[in-house]
Amino acid sequence: MFSKRRSEEMAPVDTLWEELKHAHIASPAERWILLCGGLPCSSTSCCEVKKATQDELDKHRLSLEIKEIGCIGDCSEGPTIIVYPEGVIYRKLKPDLAREIIREHVKAGNIVERLLRGDPEPREELRRREKMPFYRRQSRLVLRNCEVVKPDIEDYMKHRGYSALAYVLSQMTPEQVIKQVKLSGLRGRGGGGFPTGLKWEHMLGSPGEEKYVICNGDEGDPGAFMDRNLLEGDPHSVLEGMIIAGYATGAGQGFIYVRAEYPLAVRRSMQAIEQARENNLLGEDILQTGFSFDVELRTGAGAFVCGEETALISSLQGSRGDPEPRPPFPVQSGLWNLPTLINNVETLANIPIILLCGADSFAKIGTAGSRGTKVFALAGKVRHTGLVEVPFGTTLREIIYKIGGGIPGDKTFKAAQTGGPSGGCLGEQHLDLPLDYDSLLDIGSMIGSGGLIIMDEDTCMVDIARYYLDFTQDESCGKCTPCRVGTKRLLEILTRITHGEGQEDDLERLEYWGRLIKNTALCGLGRSAANPVLSTLRYFKSEYVAHIRDHYCPAGVCERLNRPRINQEICRACGLCARICEAAAISGSKETGYRIDPALCTACQRCLEECPFEAITGGEKVHA
Repeated sequence: MFSKRRSEEMAPVDTLWEELKHAHIASPAERWILLCGGLPCSSTSCCEVKKATQDELDKHRLSLEIKEIGCIGDCSEGPTIIVYPEGVIYRKLKPDLAREIIREHVKAGNIVERLLRGDPEPREELRRREKMPFYRRQSRLVLRNCEVVKPDIEDYMKHRGYSALAYVLSQMTPEQVIKQVKLSGLRGRGGGGFPTGLKWEHMLGSPGEEKYVICNGDEGDPGAFMDRNLLEGDPHSVLEGMIIAGYATGAGQGFIYVRAEYPLAVRRSMQAIEQARENNLLGEDILQTGFSFDVELRTGAGAFVCGEETALISSLQGSRGDPEPRPPFPVQSGLWNLPTLINNVETLANIPIILLCGADSFAKIGTAGSRGTKVFALAGKVRHTGLVEVPFGTTLREIIYKIGGGIPGDKTFKAAQTGGPSGGCLGEQHLDLPLDYDSLLDIGSMIGSGGLIIMDEDTCMVDIARYYLDFTQDESCGKCTPCRVGTKRLLEILTRITHGEGQEDDLERLEYWGRLIKNTALCGLGRSAANPVLSTLRYFKSEYVAHIRDHYCPAGVCERLNRPRINQEICRACGLCARICEAAAISGSKETGYRIDPALCTACQRCLEECPFEAITGGEKVHA
């Protein structure tokens, strides 16, 4: 199957780390326009902006290329275009503004200062993308091509695309490739964090006439879109990683498994496969080296559990996506009972980088147990949402306040949910915790696939736990009793608590059911389903106590436990509410305004009824 033209010793690999990091910077002679074509921008007015841009270029007879790419990261500011070679970024565009940029910047050479948007930084800092706070504190290596390369093989190859594959097939043996992956310290980016090189080694050693490689693109976490963006913006890097994985492990066939609800990712992945075949990078005798490997794309129906390896395999085989007990592991007996390697999208996208820059360079980034960078989908109560790529070991504080721009409305940070529905909620005491696989596991959370949802003071942590349990309970395949019944019991208890019907021993019940599910569920998704409950119990227990004992929701979210609140924008600070409050729950002054202490409030509603400005809201009566 493999060509015999392999060197016994690995040839030296040039260190391309700096070049990779700065690949997005165009040469001074290049003039082109980059248009963010990610789903968030496309769902606003990306198509209209693109048409207006092209129309204005045609009007002025300017022959410039418009590169429509995947998401460039800052999803809160789209639609976005970047004008090269200056690298000036314009955000929150409308068609008329796009036309102005073409007239003033592209044609006349004058940067349109008033259209530069961003944090309160000097204007010079806002001109170039790499100087902006959101971008300059990141290490965008996996995402590097998403900022400059069209999802097209010709453009990809201009930026060293398929160079790693050509080098591997001509200079390295499968064992040497695996050695480099092991030395890099790369761990699976899909959630489990299993060492990638070790998995490949097990796969290579598994006997079988046929072997398979599967790219797991079934990204089902609410708010997560890292893998989808890579398939939309840089599908060839994933495909290159798959082909290298096939060569290193002895596989001849690969499958990309992606959700059908991601039509752009499906379309661009299919296009990448067809282009690779046309260029002898897939199929028989790749690059005339004797190695043959092909890839097909399969779409999933959107079941969350199909992100689990054995359930994904079952779905690929045409059956219902139910997980199976392990061992045997897929590398021993997977697709059609043959050895099968499964890596997620981001893991495979790291492979060309490792082989181009060398394992040693890769291993210098991150922490001792978590090497390289991680892409997070930053969402929730933060000024700049979107895709963030940072070295492992970066703290929550840096991501939220330095990259994300902090909490909107000068609100206070309360929690961060890491790892999606299977992860845990971290509190203020964890802001300076380094984000890596082991640190998060130690405190009851996980990196997961990279979802990172930020919550402020107006978030009810009991309701958050209920929300995630509602999701996982609905998505449970029902095959094992601990997950099928246990998540239902947890959801029933949480719902009762948020409705003001909680009992003192509910806290013990939550702990009991949570530990039971964690220790006995069939698959990894089931075993981690209780993490949101266990972590909020651990770090936000006072909110549970307030719901159960005091019958109020400190955040004012749970309607049946709501206390009156003063709307500061309407309040005239007359002080009437404070004078008539028999519970002395209202305090303040003309200068500072008035606030209601929910711990003291009895929800008698007298303040709400007497306020002459209707500045007090909420306060539905609850039983004492």
